[in-house]
Amino acid sequence: MPAVSDIAFVRYAVSDLDRMEGFLLDFGLHTVRKTESALYSRACGNTPFCHVAHKAEKPATLGFGLYAQSAGDLAQIGREFGADLEDSDEPGGGQRVRLRDPAGFLVDIVHGQHRPGAIATRAPMDFNPATGRKRLGRTVRTAPEPSLVQRLGHVAVMVSDYKACLAFYQRLGFQPSDSYYAGEPANVVASFMHCSLGEKYTDHHTVALISSPDGSNRFDHTAFEVLDLDDLMQGNAHLKARGYVHAWGVGRHIQGSQIFDYWRDPWDHKHEHWTDGDVVNQDTPVGCAQITANELWQWAPTLEQSFFR
Repeated sequence: MPAVSDIAFVRYAVSDLDRMEGFLLDFGLHTVRKTESALYSRACGNTPFCHVAHKAEKPATLGFGLYAQSAGDLAQIGREFGADLEDSDEPGGGQRVRLRDPAGFLVDIVHGQHRPGAIATRAPMDFNPATGRKRLGRTVRTAPEPSLVQRLGHVAVMVSDYKACLAFYQRLGFQPSDSYYAGEPANVVASFMHCSLGEKYTDHHTVALISSPDGSNRFDHTAFEVLDLDDLMQGNAHLKARGYVHAWGVGRHIQGSQIFDYWRDPWDHKHEHWTDGDVVNQDTPVGCAQITANELWQWAPTLEQSFFR
């Protein structure tokens, strides 16, 4: 079975690239390429870009990219899905296969991109718990500023045909880490999917599939890993000071265990900062829980219904 190894980027349509660039800079991303029709932004890691916004009259969530594990996997995916292998004209170059999933999202499978050097950041803060203290004779000092976003971690998508989308992503090598059911255990309505990398540990989820209650196909959110908890909190203070809309947080999820903080861009799309997430491999037990409002967090501020819009 061909397989993907990680998420590469997310793709949006927005009406004002300057306004989107301002939000992304405050969120902690860096501009790579900007034209009259598109804006490409990167994180501090070594991927050429992780967020692309296309200029359009109507805002939308368009799709995302995934990394093939190898050139052979990319070619095999192309054969299995009947899609051509082509050179990419986006930052980093390389080759890609362009697919449409059952929800209509454009899914680019990419390989062979040129990787730029990482952007230098501070080291993660050592934490002094009650036992096993490591920060000896040193202080912690931070100030409100954009988070040091390290990478894109996952995308959560609302889909009208959950079963068809589940089958599609399983063909790409994804497997559930945790699922939700509604009513009866057999009625599974959401899955947190990880890349199948055998014994190698990987993120608890790279793609989350959620059955859409209103029949729409859209992103629920995209999620970006920040350096550590202090980095998440200093980004929170910076975004608040800049007047952006806070959607929910700070809190800790159950499935995946991430410490999270959600923000809305100028078009109401949710962008998440997260840190301290679970990692899984082929031997990690798969969970399945009943979906309820309080199943989404271990601790957090009150979750308002507006979060789900």
